[in-house]
Amino acid sequence: MEQKKTKNRSPEASIFYTAGLIFLGIVVAAFIISLFWTPYSPDATDAASKLMAPCLEHPFGTDNFGRDVLSRVMSASKYTLLISGAGVGIALILGTITGVLAGYYGGIIDRGIMLFGNSIMCFPGILLALVAVAVFGPSVGNVIWALGLVFAPTFARVCRVGTMEIKELDYITHARIMGVKPLRIMALHVFPNLTSQLLPATVIGLANMTLFESGMSYLGLGVQPPDASFGKMLSDAQAYIRVAPWLVIFPALMLVFYILGLYFISEGLRVGLTKGGKR
Repeated sequence: MEQKKTKNRSPEASIFYTAGLIFLGIVVAAFIISLFWTPYSPDATDAASKLMAPCLEHPFGTDNFGRDVLSRVMSASKYTLLISGAGVGIALILGTITGVLAGYYGGIIDRGIMLFGNSIMCFPGILLALVAVAVFGPSVGNVIWALGLVFAPTFARVCRVGTMEIKELDYITHARIMGVKPLRIMALHVFPNLTSQLLPATVIGLANMTLFESGMSYLGLGVQPPDASFGKMLSDAQAYIRVAPWLVIFPALMLVFYILGLYFISEGLRVGLTKGGKR
């Protein structure tokens, strides 16, 4: 069995996985460490140390309020992982349920669900999320729910197409003839076979949701001060980009690392699943 697994492993996929885990590991490590320790309090100001260039005392420098940029970057990673993870979780649950129902039953249920999903996807996702947060108020919880609802139709489409293929398989037809209830078929037979399609979509969803959250925070409708977020840090750094470029460089690098890591892992999943399917 071990020899068979080794032969089926794609070297190309392994390269993507390795690169993705390195980039992603930097942000995840910052998040985990920030739960227990940061060099300084992320919100602590020091007028005497404002706009200090990177040094031993402040490796990432300080901002215009004298706050330690490294501590704020570590704190911002917490909100990035929280919002993207929780948002994708909501989108995945809603999208999977509606997509499987639409694909399995078809007919008016399929048309109704997909019409509603398509109507949401007709508008730019970031615009809908911004409107929702503007109406209900900027907070982490509202951002999570807004992004989850905006991304749910994407997962619904993936699940619908997969379910329409799976429900025509012989063992599903046999289960229906034997009188197995539809909900049991969907839960025990359809959904497990959708995981290979949902995994890459979930990873890409995490990356896209992070970009959306950063854009919303950049515009002032995401994570609210004094809490740190990559988007808000970049927005605040605009006025000082020439005199203190480190205010832009370090938050931007962490954001790029997180997005690149997710895209590399998604590509590794795609390549691995494709090569595995061909074999």
